Amino acid sequence: MGRVRVLNITSDLRCVVCLILLGMLAGCASSPSGGSGSSRYAISQDRAPSGDFDAEQLGDAEPRYIEPGGPGNKSPYTVWGKQYRVMPSASGYVERGIASWYGQKFHGHKTSNGETFDMYAMSAAHKTLPIPSYARVTNLDNGRSVVVRVNDRGPFHGDRLIDLSYAAAKKLGYQSHGTARVEVAAITVRKDGTMWLAGKPYGGAPDPEPVSTPQNSDKALFVQLGSFSQPGSADGLSREVRQSTERNVRVRRVVTASGAYHRVQVGPFSSPEEARREQEALERRGFDQAIVLTDVL
Repeated sequence: MGRVRVLNITSDLRCVVCLILLGMLAGCASSPSGGSGSSRYAISQDRAPSGDFDAEQLGDAEPRYIEPGGPGNKSPYTVWGKQYRVMPSASGYVERGIASWYGQKFHGHKTSNGETFDMYAMSAAHKTLPIPSYARVTNLDNGRSVVVRVNDRGPFHGDRLIDLSYAAAKKLGYQSHGTARVEVAAITVRKDGTMWLAGKPYGGAPDPEPVSTPQNSDKALFVQLGSFSQPGSADGLSREVRQSTERNVRVRRVVTASGAYHRVQVGPFSSPEEARREQEALERRGFDQAIVLTDVL
């Protein structure tokens, strides 16, 4: 009888050991970005931060000279059976593809180079760009651009080209859709301080304001619902918005470094609180691309 009891305990211990080993393997298999392990996957589905977050006031990442090498640049490396090679230099890189974003699920966890991921910072994950590096990412559907600092690896699923932080995705206007068509152009800085965008001389991020904006123009807060290269699309959206608000609705044509765009805006507003109330009201009526920004009257 005592022998049988010992055998049962041994069997139980084997089961416990097997479960522990399986858990360890699962954790290793689910951390392709080289972060802090399976703890960063505690949330089953990624999500945006709770509450309102105005990304328009966030500045771009500021490119600076970086000595080559450093953590996060092991090459080649393999994720889920596929091998990737890190580019020796980001100089001249430009590519178009699909961007996604990551937020609450990874917030506060380690990136591939050991930094702490902040979903409110202008950062990104890329499979092969050197870490860290800088890139200008342009939403091809609305012409908006941001400059981000690449400090993580990914995305490793589907046809995704780059993963932006939640803040960068919101500034580009695609956070509610999840993905967007983008152009990614690397920004490199030489020791003498000169900057290059996709291999061409570069003076800095393109000004989102129109080139023809008069000096000393008055500005105010607006709720913007879309920006289109085609005026017909902007006119159609403005008609829909007018049926959902008693506020003034305008279509403002701007000329940027990326071309001409037509902004559908509600306002002006006298305070950020007033603008956000209108933003929330419009979102409840189905206009989920509404953002608060400052623009010329």
